Amino acid sequence: MNKEDFSNLDPKNFGNWPIPVKAVIIIVLCVAVLSTGYWFDTQNQMASLVQFQTKEGELKKTFEKKQKQAATLPKLKEQQAQIDSILKELLRKLPSDAQVDDLIRDIAQAVLRSGLKQELFKPNYGGKKTEKGIYVKLPITLRVKGDYHAIGKFVSDVAAMHRIVTLHNVSITAPASKKGIRSSLTLNMTAQIYQYLDEQQQKKGKKKR
Repeated sequence: MNKEDFSNLDPKNFGNWPIPVKAVIIIVLCVAVLSTGYWFDTQNQMASLVQFQTKEGELKKTFEKKQKQAATLPKLKEQQAQIDSILKELLRKLPSDAQVDDLIRDIAQAVLRSGLKQELFKPNYGGKKTEKGIYVKLPITLRVKGDYHAIGKFVSDVAAMHRIVTLHNVSITAPASKKGIRSSLTLNMTAQIYQYLDEQQQKKGKKKR
């Protein structure tokens, strides 16, 4: 096949063109058609395919993450149930509004039972403080006198109470001793009572906010 094969071609008589020339023309046309199809269609489809593949990867990651969460859900529910049980048990150790006065009397009686001399016993109702909308802190200021054994017995009795009472700002002082005379120790501290709020009281507290 040479240049003359192409120069003597009659466009109106395609059927009589040499076979090699026909083959070249057909190949050129096929390449042109394929190139045009790629440019206007296949290229867009490939771009869409890349987007779908990226989206597929993201969906797979999301699915794996949710699958792991679903697998740990029973354990999380079990832990939540345990926490709720512990919380209920602790709340049962907090006095209700009607039981606060009884607990204050129990603390005062613990002072007497231990053999301490009570100099100050002051529930600070004005210092009440609501915490987390669930309970109220009620501080009691105490000043008593006695020896180490009496102080130790009192602290032990308070710790053994069915209700939760915490001791804060504890200070023990001893006066200047005289020869042959055993002086009493002075104990200053704050006993903290935690009062439980029932559902109605919690709702009232939320409304005040």
